[in-house]
Amino acid sequence: MPHPTLPKHQSGFTLIEIAIVLVIIGLLLGGILKGQELITQGRIRNVGNDFQAVTAAVNLYQDRYRALPGDDPSAATRWTATGSTTTSGTGDGTIGTGTAATPAYNSTTATDESRLFWQHLRLAGLIGGPTTTGAVGTANPPNAASGVTGVQNSAFGIIGLVVCSNNLPAKIAQAIDSQFDDGNAVTGTMRGTPGTAATTTVPTANYIDDGANFYVVCKAP
Repeated sequence: MPHPTLPKHQSGFTLIEIAIVLVIIGLLLGGILKGQELITQGRIRNVGNDFQAVTAAVNLYQDRYRALPGDDPSAATRWTATGSTTTSGTGDGTIGTGTAATPAYNSTTATDESRLFWQHLRLAGLIGGPTTTGAVGTANPPNAASGVTGVQNSAFGIIGLVVCSNNLPAKIAQAIDSQFDDGNAVTGTMRGTPGTAATTTVPTANYIDDGANFYVVCKAP
């Protein structure tokens, strides 16, 4: 007579094997989160350095040439940019256009003083980058959050020259504000609001870290 069929042996993970897998998953998740935090901290540091570098460059330029970069009326006679003539500013002491209009920090018009600002600093050797007249030589430098750094005359109730940086997640924006000011978007010498427009209106809400808001922040140099 044939032997009765024996039940097949059921194989599976032991508790030790499951524990090892869970530990590995935990280490991987911890590494990913730590890596993300390091990236965020690096961006905060780089954006903060941008603000400090622009402030230092403006002060050095004014000490050396007795003019505001971008507004410098003697730029055209002082330098000849590679491939074309350097554009001077109006010399009225503000970042403007010579009219009632005030160009934005992220202007796309190469002849606006908020753009000439960068060409003059590059020609002076105070920041890096191309010095040609036009879109390339006057382009805003990028920031560490895939946005740009720029300057304009007044923003968010802050009077005078302001340095702005955009596309900042709320966590980075608030950390930068805390580094230079009071950590509050609506008060102090650094202020911010969601979006990219640096208007004259004082912000009414503090930073909201919901993953959806990206801020432009501005401060006096």
